[in-house]
Amino acid sequence: MMKGQKNHYEASFKLLAVELSYERSNISELAREIGIKASLLYKWRKDYQEYGFNSFPGKGNLKLTVEQDRIVELEKRLKDAELARDILKKSNQHFL
Repeated sequence: MMKGQKNHYEASFKLLAVELSYERSNISELAREIGIKASLLYKWRKDYQEYGFNSFPGKGNLKLTVEQDRIVELEKRLKDAELARDILKKSNQHFL
């Protein structure tokens, strides 16, 4: 592996590693067995505790709780509705 290059681990691998880490007493040993650094496994565990199954969404995606995801969706819908309202206001001014 070249310096600076990061490994990409599939979400299923991360979830399995986290699940196994809860079954094992020695997390460092488990990390060595599966070929990752213990610090990375601890990070995955922390993410999983905070976000659950949404912990590993893929590249470039934010980790959001269900509530945060709902807020983002509602804000997007509100913005779209406000834009539509503004367009209708401007078009009505042309007919007056």
